[in-house]
Amino acid sequence: MTVLVLGGSGQIGHFLLPRLEAAGYAWQAVSRQPLPGDTRWVRGQLPDRMPDLPPLRAVVSLGPIDLLAAWLAEMRLPGVPHVIATSSMSAETKRESTVPEEREVSRRLRDAETTLIATCASRGMPWTVFRPTLIYGAGMDKSLTPIVASARRRHVFPLPPGRGQRQPVHADDIAAAVVAALGTAAARGRTLPIGGGERITAAEMFRRTQRSAGGLVLPVPVPRVLLDMAAALSPTIRGPVARLDADLIADNGDLEALLDVHPRAFRPVAATWRPVR
Repeated sequence: MTVLVLGGSGQIGHFLLPRLEAAGYAWQAVSRQPLPGDTRWVRGQLPDRMPDLPPLRAVVSLGPIDLLAAWLAEMRLPGVPHVIATSSMSAETKRESTVPEEREVSRRLRDAETTLIATCASRGMPWTVFRPTLIYGAGMDKSLTPIVASARRRHVFPLPPGRGQRQPVHADDIAAAVVAALGTAAARGRTLPIGGGERITAAEMFRRTQRSAGGLVLPVPVPRVLLDMAAALSPTIRGPVARLDADLIADNGDLEALLDVHPRAFRPVAATWRPVR
């Protein structure tokens, strides 16, 4: 039976599809822009533009969990496929944010998780939800890669201070966790945080990112007082600045015990920031 992959053209999907093939799973990927020349890719879009689907072993969603939850609530899938979805640790870390928009992001994530779990439970479908921290590794993330791209253009990398712990997780480690969850019942009915293999300060995360940027990129420390002034003037950076001293981490204990997945440490190189497609 087929593993349906939603969001397969993204950074986790780049690593997941080869892993599914290596593990012997047949898969079908639904995308707004299917890969030409591969019949396993079909055109579709959550929540209301989905194609007809074959019998499914599992549904793996790597995109917005609220769209998946809305689709599942309205769709009657044949059988009882295992639903595996990625959410975000922002469901917890932004719950008490001082920025209203970030609190709303947290609420939407938690509401979508609740809807997904309730739908699966009412239909007897097993489910697993992964909550990753900051994702990197395919040059497609919206967090560190844009900073690196800007630094390469300007040859300057601003280095903010930050005592808060960070735990960036490689997209391939999330893909490995998804494949592991497909092969065991141990993770069914579980919400699993997943972070990288080490915890470092925000300042150290930016330092390592700068050192891996490649080319002539000069590190320029940014005093905290300047960041605070900028945050006061620009609401769009108020949240990120406020979080520099907050811990944004995940407990990998259940992930490692149930799935035997051990994410790598944060050791980026220049190729880390180059888009894979």
